[in-house]
Amino acid sequence: MSGYRVLGDWGTTRLRLFRIEHGAVTDRVYGDGIGTPGIVPEAVLRAALASWAGEGSPETIRLCGMVGARDGWREVPYANCPATRDAWLAAATALTLDGVPVEIMAGLACVDAEGVPDVMRGEETQLYGALALAPDLAGGRHIVVLPGTHSKWAVIEDGAITGVRTILTGEVFALLRQHSTLARGMAAGDAGAEAEGFAAGLVRAERGVLSGLFGARAMQLRGGKTPDWALGYLSGLVIGGEIAEMRATLADASNVTIIGDPRLADLYTQAFARNGIAVQRLDGDACVLAGLS
Repeated sequence: MSGYRVLGDWGTTRLRLFRIEHGAVTDRVYGDGIGTPGIVPEAVLRAALASWAGEGSPETIRLCGMVGARDGWREVPYANCPATRDAWLAAATALTLDGVPVEIMAGLACVDAEGVPDVMRGEETQLYGALALAPDLAGGRHIVVLPGTHSKWAVIEDGAITGVRTILTGEVFALLRQHSTLARGMAAGDAGAEAEGFAAGLVRAERGVLSGLFGARAMQLRGGKTPDWALGYLSGLVIGGEIAEMRATLADASNVTIIGDPRLADLYTQAFARNGIAVQRLDGDACVLAGLS
């Protein structure tokens, strides 16, 4: 026996593999995302594992993310909400790679009150990891937000994930930044101006996002603002709008849990604070590893 196992997060743009020995991460390697055109998943995984081959094959490999999507390595059917940890684990698909047992974890699928479906792949692993790292989430009703290109809002009730809502906040911001006239110009990296713009965007979001968008351009033309200010303003506008749209989900919540990148978590913490909501923050990598473990 080699004495190590491998846990992996294989998303559309990147593969991350963690080598686990005696319960601790002892190394990590990276590879192409499952969405890379023309890749052969088995070849990508073999190449990523090659640096450890001199010490034998891993005992097991467990993967989460888009690797289990319809156009991934092997499609894994979604587990339906409400989904407990045990129900999610039972929905995994098993296969082998060169004789090594491989397990691909399932995503989750939910349906909202209007009958509209929503799904996630990869974030559910972080959610179950969060339940392991923050036992207070296991009882009662909690809201967990995972900011990103596609922000995910999850409702956890007594340890089961009962609802999911996807909001394309990050993707919309990227489109506005790269393909609109609103943030035209070369940003100079002025963090102070960007922070000022972000705060202004949060305020403006309370009166509507669409009607506030052109302010990013107009304030540069007539208000003496810089491209850095405009980028911050657009970020505040779309994040503030996201929270405004989710007020019904927030209901009487006085706090939320945020999982993810520290910089994004900082922005969301500021936005939630403006709405009088406290935040508990958990590290994304730590939640992935806890969920896969």
